[in-house]
Amino acid sequence: MSMPENIGIVDGKLQPCPDSPNCVSSQTQQSDKKISPLKYTGDYLVAKDKLKSVIATVPRMEIVKETDKYLHTKATTFFFRFVDDCEFLIDDVQKIIHVRSASRVGHSDLGVNRKRVEAIRKKFEEGK
Repeated sequence: MSMPENIGIVDGKLQPCPDSPNCVSSQTQQSDKKISPLKYTGDYLVAKDKLKSVIATVPRMEIVKETDKYLHTKATTFFFRFVDDCEFLIDDVQKIIHVRSASRVGHSDLGVNRKRVEAIRKKFEEGK
């Protein structure tokens, strides 16, 4: 499966979600796709390392691209092997990490992207 074109940062923000309901984002105004960003205190590099440690604990999830304040990961579903792209963008001024998670194919994801982000949030907040 090739990399989707709507990945990455544009004008300092993550790409908008598509019209399909298989995407969540902390930077959208669409209530059905809105999800809270991750919050942190202290140095953003420490928060980024903590996030990378959490990602390493998520089954079938790997980092595809990393820059100073951005991570692009892909998660592969267990049964059907669908690929979801999950991106994180650090805003060190507000001390938050924006997140966008979207399925590459299909229409509905049955809430998988939202559940994954919330599981990452829980581990991030617990410091694991």
